[in-house]
Amino acid sequence: MHLELNNLEKRFGDVAAVRDVSLELEQGKVLSLLGPSGCGKTTTLRMIAGFETPTHGTIRLGGRDIGGLPARFRNIGMVFQSYALFPHLSVASNVAFGLEMRGMGAAERTERVRRALDVVRMTGLEERLPKELSGGQQQRVALARALVIEPDLLLLDEPLSALDLKLREEMRDEIHRIVRELNLTTVFVTHDQGEALVLSDVVAVMSNGKIEQLDAPRVLYQQPGTAFVARFIGGANVLPGRVGNGGASFEADCGLSFPAPSTMDRIGSVAIRPEDILLSREGDGVPARVDRARFLGSVVEYTLAFEGKGHITARIDAKAHYAEGAMIRVAAAPDRAVFLEDAP
Repeated sequence: MHLELNNLEKRFGDVAAVRDVSLELEQGKVLSLLGPSGCGKTTTLRMIAGFETPTHGTIRLGGRDIGGLPARFRNIGMVFQSYALFPHLSVASNVAFGLEMRGMGAAERTERVRRALDVVRMTGLEERLPKELSGGQQQRVALARALVIEPDLLLLDEPLSALDLKLREEMRDEIHRIVRELNLTTVFVTHDQGEALVLSDVVAVMSNGKIEQLDAPRVLYQQPGTAFVARFIGGANVLPGRVGNGGASFEADCGLSFPAPSTMDRIGSVAIRPEDILLSREGDGVPARVDRARFLGSVVEYTLAFEGKGHITARIDAKAHYAEGAMIRVAAAPDRAVFLEDAP
């Protein structure tokens, strides 16, 4: 089902929690609302679900304006961060609850529950209580309960945040499988960029109630449009500086230099990702001191300090090693630099 938001706004008194949010999501596609706490992503989701009333703007689902409809009439499935399972009901009864509220007959209800539990791979656990399930199993039940009503739209509100790392990755892949199998239009709220990049067809990066950039995951990572997006997606270094050499180069304050594009009227900063920083013990490059070295397994992450000109983060293969306190030379892959109009 096609989803469309137009100039959506939500105010709480004088505070604008969501401002001028507009987007379209095609049938079967997955959208992630991504951003830090307080950016407006959950409020946007709650307006789509019908739990919050927009101050301004429209919400259309399948061409129908649903902004004024109560939540129970929108045919939207929602999975909450806390799962929100009824502790005294069995797995099957939890999944069937929404169907009972719709007055569905017992035979059809039983068949729908069976199919939903099969989709989330929980067949055989119908009679267990939530307390007898693992966190991942409880999350599957919550997902089955949202799917059993055959929703026009699925909403997921940080559904993986309560799980440990390995289980979170497994459930992330399960959600990806299920929504693709069912061709289900889905909106996913998260503050985890990895989840958003893996799960989504399109990502809306939000800050201060507004969408900073709306793009495919690969575009967001490779071509961030603002300093905020560059930092939030992949932790890029955003370096201030100025255009020099007659407009031919951008000279970062730290000493790094990049060929400047002729197509931009104004350059406020340059973004370069930690994996695109080049380190050597001697030779070309800008001198810097290793302030911190963090072993991350396959890579080592370094915090490097330039002489009175700020810091930069680099990630390189763990086979190379530079000791904390060592003086090294720093360069950057010029073809990986992204020039931004705004300053850090």
